[in-house]
Amino acid sequence: MTSSMRLLAGLLASASFATIAHAGEVSGNVHDAAGVRALQSASVRIVELDRSVETDRSGQYIFGDVPAGTYTLEARYVGAEVTTQSVTVPTTGRVSGNFDLAAIGGGDILVTGQTANMTSALSRQKAADGVVSVLTRDAIGQFPDQNVAESLRRLPGVNILNDQGEGRYVSVRGLDPELNGTSVNGVRLPAPESDVRSVALDVISSDTIQSIEVKKSFTPDMDGDFIGASIEVNTTSAFDSKKNRYSLSAEGSWNDYSGKVTPKGAFDFTQKLGDNFGIAGSVSYYKRKFETDNVETGGWNVDDSGNAWAESVEYRDYDVERTRINAALSADWRVSDTTKAYIRGNWAQFDDHEYRRRTTLDFGDFDGPSESTDSGATFDGSDERITVERDLKDRFERQRIRSVSIGSDTDTGVWKFNWMASYAKSTEKEDFSIDPTRFRARFKSGTVVDMDYANKYYPTYSVTEGADSFNDASEYEFNKTELTTLSNSQDEEWAVKADLARTFAGDKGDFTIQAGGKARWRKKSYDFNMTYYELADGADYTLADVLGKQTYRLVDMGPVSSKTGPKDFLLANPGDFVVNDFESGYNSAISDYSVREDIVAGYALARWDSATLRVIGGVRMEHTHNDLNGSLVTDNGDDTFTVDPQSYKRNYTNWLPSLTLRYSPQQNLVARLAGYKTVVRPKLSQMAPRNTINDDLELVVGNPQLKPYQAWNFDAGMEYYFSNNGALSVGGFYKSIKDYTYSLNSKEAGTYNGIAYEEITIPMNGDKAEIAGVEVSFSQVFSMLPAPFDGLLTQLNYTYTYARGSVFTDDGGVQIARRISLPNASRNTFNAVLGYEKGPISLRAAGTFRDKYLDEVGDSFETDRTVNQHFQLDLSAKYKLTDNIRLFADWVNVNNAKYFAYQNLAGAKRVLQYEEYGSTVKFGARMTF
Repeated sequence: MTSSMRLLAGLLASASFATIAHAGEVSGNVHDAAGVRALQSASVRIVELDRSVETDRSGQYIFGDVPAGTYTLEARYVGAEVTTQSVTVPTTGRVSGNFDLAAIGGGDILVTGQTANMTSALSRQKAADGVVSVLTRDAIGQFPDQNVAESLRRLPGVNILNDQGEGRYVSVRGLDPELNGTSVNGVRLPAPESDVRSVALDVISSDTIQSIEVKKSFTPDMDGDFIGASIEVNTTSAFDSKKNRYSLSAEGSWNDYSGKVTPKGAFDFTQKLGDNFGIAGSVSYYKRKFETDNVETGGWNVDDSGNAWAESVEYRDYDVERTRINAALSADWRVSDTTKAYIRGNWAQFDDHEYRRRTTLDFGDFDGPSESTDSGATFDGSDERITVERDLKDRFERQRIRSVSIGSDTDTGVWKFNWMASYAKSTEKEDFSIDPTRFRARFKSGTVVDMDYANKYYPTYSVTEGADSFNDASEYEFNKTELTTLSNSQDEEWAVKADLARTFAGDKGDFTIQAGGKARWRKKSYDFNMTYYELADGADYTLADVLGKQTYRLVDMGPVSSKTGPKDFLLANPGDFVVNDFESGYNSAISDYSVREDIVAGYALARWDSATLRVIGGVRMEHTHNDLNGSLVTDNGDDTFTVDPQSYKRNYTNWLPSLTLRYSPQQNLVARLAGYKTVVRPKLSQMAPRNTINDDLELVVGNPQLKPYQAWNFDAGMEYYFSNNGALSVGGFYKSIKDYTYSLNSKEAGTYNGIAYEEITIPMNGDKAEIAGVEVSFSQVFSMLPAPFDGLLTQLNYTYTYARGSVFTDDGGVQIARRISLPNASRNTFNAVLGYEKGPISLRAAGTFRDKYLDEVGDSFETDRTVNQHFQLDLSAKYKLTDNIRLFADWVNVNNAKYFAYQNLAGAKRVLQYEEYGSTVKFGARMTF
C-alpha cells in the first residue's frame, strides 16, 4: 500500500509540475479530404511530447496543458494516408490544427459504401478502451441491413435469435439475450414485453441510426448491468458531417410465400443553422407482409415396442403483417469551444398483426399408438378417441419505444464534465385479440389416422378411414373463444447521471482521475384481462359458418377458418355466447404485477494514457431497491377463486471492480487485457410475487428472493491493422457466473410461504456456470490487387464458445445436479462477407452460420429443447446512377433457411417446431442532396 501511494504521489507531482509551466491548448477537427464526413476516433498525436487523443463523433479533439513551443501534429485513421502538420503553441491561448485526410489510393472510400463502413468501424474499434465491435453507416446514410438485429449478426461473437424468420434478439458470446444491456444515445431502454428485460432490436430501423457499438468489456463509468455486452445505438447528429445532407429512399419488398409487394420509405437529414447549432432527424415507414408454414408437436413418448410417437401434432399457417414506424430528432449546440449541449429524442412503433390457422391432431387419450414402426404410428378411434381441433388466432399487438435525453459535454483538455438526464418508456398493448376461437371434433370407431415420421423436420398424416367426416367443416363444433380485452405491459425509467474528470499532463503521458454517479428510477407493470366465451344453450355454431382457405404448403390441413370470420361472428351474434365468469376472472388475475426498481450508482477510476499504454482501473458501486407487488390466486375447485395481494421489498449492493489495459507498441498493433465484475438483475416478472395454485395443489410462483447474476469476466486479445485498410484480431474470453436463474419443477410435496403444495414450479438461482471462448476476425480491402480485382473486400469472423452450467432436477423428491450447455449458447458461429466495390457498382454476399443451441431446459437430456444449426445467405447490390441517386436490391434468405427445434429421443431428433419462411427481395432507390 505504501509503495502504491508513493507511486501515485509521484505521478501527481510530475503532472502538476508540467501544468505550472506556461502552457496553451491545441484543438482542431478531422474530416475526410472531400470535406464531407467528420472522422470519429481518428488518432491525433503531438510527436515531440508523445501525447495522443482520439477525435469525438464530430471529429473534434483537444490537448490541454501543452507547453509553449513548436510541435508536429500527426493524424491517423484506418484506410487513410498519415498526415502531419506543424503548429506553434503560444504561452497562453489556443492554436488550431485541422486535418482533411485522404484515403489510401484516393477516391471517396472514407465517405461512401462498404469500405467507408469498414474503415469507420475499424478506427473506432482500434481507438476503444476495451473490447468493442462496431457497425456504422456511411456519409450518405447507407447502412448494411434493414434493422439493428440483422446488422449485428455480422459481428464476431454475436448470434441472432429469429422470430418468424426475422432477426430479433441478440445473443453475445453464447449468452442469453437477457444478459445484455441496450441503450439508445446513452439511454438504457426498458423492454416492451411483460416477461423480459431484453429489448427486441428489430423494432429499431437502421434508417434512424448512425452507429452501433457492442461493448464486450466493462469500465467503471459504464452501467454494470450486462454480462454479454452493452449494445449502444447512436442516432445521427448534425455535426457528424461537415456538410448538410438530405436523403430520401423508396423501396418495395416482395416475399415469395405471400407473393405481395409492400412499401418502405425513409427520409433523414442533417442541417446546420449557423456554425454552432444544428439539427438532425429521420423518419421511416416499413410494412411487410409474409407467411410462415409451421409444425409443432406436443412432446414425444416411446411405446412398448421402443418406437417414438408424438402425443399431438399442430399444423400452423401464419399470415403476418408487420409495420414499423421510426422517428428521431436531435439538436446540437456548440455553446463554446469546449462545451456542447444536446437534446435527442427517439420514437419507434412496431405493429404485429398475426393470423394463425391451426389444425391440431390430439392423441393424448392413447397410452400408445394402436400400431407403430420406427418411422410411423397408427391411431384407431376404436381404441381411444381422436380429438381434432381447428382454431384461429387473430391478434393485433402494438409495441412502442420512446426516449428523450438532454445533456452537455465539456472538455477543456484538462477538465471534463458531462451530465445527462433522460426518460424512456416502452409499452406493448393488445385490446381486442382473439386467441383463439376453437372448433373441435372427437372421432371414435370408424376413424383411423396414420402418422408418418420419416421426415425428421415435420410429420405428415393421412386419414385411412373416416376421411369424409374428418374433413367435413360442419363436424367441428364451437368449443370456446378467448378474447383478450386488454394486455398492457408498461415499462418506464427516469435517469440522471454526471461525470467529472481532471487530467494531469506529464512528460510521458496523461494521468486522469474521474468520478461520477447515476440514479435510475424504473417501474414495470403488467395488466391482463380476458373474456372466456362458451356457446349459449340452443345456439348452433360450427366451422362451416366461418370457413376459409388455407395457404399452407407442407400438408393439407383440411378445413380452416377464414381470417376475420370468428371475430365478425362474435360481434354479429352476441346472443349465441355466454361468458364463463370463473375462467375469465381466474385467467385475468394470475398474470398481473407491478415492480419498482431504483438503482443508485457511483464510481471512481484512474486512467493513464501515453502513446503506447492506456490503463484504466477503478470500482463502481450499484445499490438496488425493489418494491414487488403481485397476487396469490387460488383455484378453490368449485368454480371459484380467491385473490390475495402480495408485496415484498428488498435491497442489495454490488461492488464492481475493473482493470483494463490497452498496449500499442507500434501504430498498427494493439493488445488488450481486461478483468472486471458485472451484474445482471433477474427478470422483473420472475421476481414479482405472482402465485397460482389449482385444486390439484400444483403451485406456480414467482420468486422475490432471486439473486442477481454475478460474473467475473476476463478478456485478452491482439489486433493487427494493415496499412492498406484491414485488420486481423484474435481474442479470448472467460466468464465465471454464479447465481444464474433457471426454472425448477419439483413433485416433492411441501410448503412455500405457508402454502401447501404437491408440485411446485419456481424460478431459482443456480450454482455456477463457466463460459470460455475465442473470437477471430479478419477484414481486408484488396486495393493492392491489379484492376479489376482491386475492388474486392472481405470480412470474416469466427467465434468458439464453451458455456456450461448445472441445474437441479427432481428425481423422486431428490434434487439431482445435471450439467448442461447454457441456454442460447451456440458453440460455433461464423460470418463471412465478400464484397466488390468499384466505380458505380457495389456488390455484397453475406453468409451467417450459427451452431445448434439449447433453447429450453427440460427435466432430463431427452426432454431438453434444442434449436438446430442455421445458415443464411443474403445478397445485395447497389448502383450509383448519378452523384445523387443510387439504386439498390437485396435478396434476403436466398437459401430459404429453416427453423428446426427438436428433442433427442429413441436415437433420433424428434421435431418440436419447424418453420419455413421463403426468401424476400427488396429493391428501391436512394436520393441524396
